[in-house]
Amino acid sequence: MTTPLTDKIKAIILATGPISVTDYFALCLADPEHGYYRTREPFGQSGDFITAPEISQLFGELIGMFLFEAWRRHGQPEAVAIAEIGPGRGTMMADILRVLSRLSPELYEKATVHLVETSERLQKVQSQTLVAHKFKIDWHESFEEIPDGFLLLVANELFDAIPIRQFVKTEQGFRERMVGLDAQDNLCFTAGVATIDPDLLPPGDKLPLGTIFEVAPARDAVMAAISARLKRTDGSALIIDYGHMATNYGDTLQAVRAHQFDPPLAHPGEADITSHVDFEQLARRAVAEGLRINGLTYQGDFLLALGIRERAEALARGKDIIVQEGVRQDAERLSGSGEGKMGELFKVLAVSHPAIALVPFQA
Repeated sequence: MTTPLTDKIKAIILATGPISVTDYFALCLADPEHGYYRTREPFGQSGDFITAPEISQLFGELIGMFLFEAWRRHGQPEAVAIAEIGPGRGTMMADILRVLSRLSPELYEKATVHLVETSERLQKVQSQTLVAHKFKIDWHESFEEIPDGFLLLVANELFDAIPIRQFVKTEQGFRERMVGLDAQDNLCFTAGVATIDPDLLPPGDKLPLGTIFEVAPARDAVMAAISARLKRTDGSALIIDYGHMATNYGDTLQAVRAHQFDPPLAHPGEADITSHVDFEQLARRAVAEGLRINGLTYQGDFLLALGIRERAEALARGKDIIVQEGVRQDAERLSGSGEGKMGELFKVLAVSHPAIALVPFQA
């Protein structure tokens, strides 16, 4: 079974030759006719995956607490822009704003809210979710449109959806990994002719054939833009995504369809395609741009330090036993450690300018 986007990609390959993994990645998510985010509702039980804010209000509430403390540590500036890039259905921002309105009516009143969202369909969903705060919110097509001034920024599961390049070790050295057609005219991976700058590779000359290395110039550019903005106007950014702490080799390209892993080439346009985020490279870029790295840690450790267990107990107090158990399980799902669990798979990077100590990384 093929998808409409499969047929379109095959036609491109037949006309011009194999395409790069980065082009395939971009087509799968953003093709104007058949791209995943253009045509599908990805979030929730009826979609293909569930993000942390959709699992429990605990997640967004703790992020709200983090932003409040960051504002305090920055000296409680008068003008505050709170922004989120890729806000999904608006669930996390709704939880953040509810917490801020209770923790600090002053901050809530001062703040303007900015959502960077390119999908008109998702903008409508977000406006419904955030109707209680509608007079505070502006939508933007790009990050650069957010007005100048002190900024508190959150990006949850943003970078994993930005395309990567892949290079594969061959007998002739590293070559760009491409998507072509096999003898049966099915999509397949192949090696192209482009080489990679050796300076972009981590150490490891004696690598087996077939070893894959990923680089993400587009992610690097986004991190550079965020860093430049924070350096110019001051503020903090919190980046949460799944990925690895240290740059390494390996194929992390993956697709998810109906809450199950799917072969990346199987259903283009009908499965969410992502790859793991290289947090070491994001941190390296932030430092190069002059930012302070406040912390790089596991999501579980971050949420536990912010008090997710205590907040879960308070949320469950007085409820029936089924609700209490549900709250406990949600908290465990978000913060639990162990292979494949969100608390370990997801990482958290906090950066700021000027250099300040941010809770919970430094009390």
